[in-house]
Amino acid sequence: MEHSLLVWLLPTLALVVGVAIGFLIARLVPSAVPSSTQRQLDDIQERFDSYQNEVVTHFNSTATLVKKMTQSYQEVQDHLADGANRLALDEQTRQRLLASLQADTAAAPRERLTPPRNQEPPRDYAPKTPNAPGMLDEHYGLKK
Repeated sequence: MEHSLLVWLLPTLALVVGVAIGFLIARLVPSAVPSSTQRQLDDIQERFDSYQNEVVTHFNSTATLVKKMTQSYQEVQDHLADGANRLALDEQTRQRLLASLQADTAAAPRERLTPPRNQEPPRDYAPKTPNAPGMLDEHYGLKK
């Protein structure tokens, strides 16, 4: 009986000691692993924030450049209109020049393409006349 008690007691005691040692190791060692993971997470977050800042900066500078381009275009239009007023020899020429400048600035609406009236899908074969042989006919393309 002592022998069977020892057979059960020894593995149970070894299991309890193993769990206690595992618990102590788990409490002491993994502090390095999460800090590595946390460092990687912080690095990824920093790169993402940097990317977001670059995107915002890019679109802000694009908006500024488009605004400058619009102002430059307006200045060119004003310069051309002023030149037309000062340099045109007669009133008729001046009016034509100013009208052409106004036509450029007031862009006429573009014509839209109209969709096809026939909604039939395209065919993958050539149409034929009613009594003509088709391409799969054995006499197709042969001269009589």
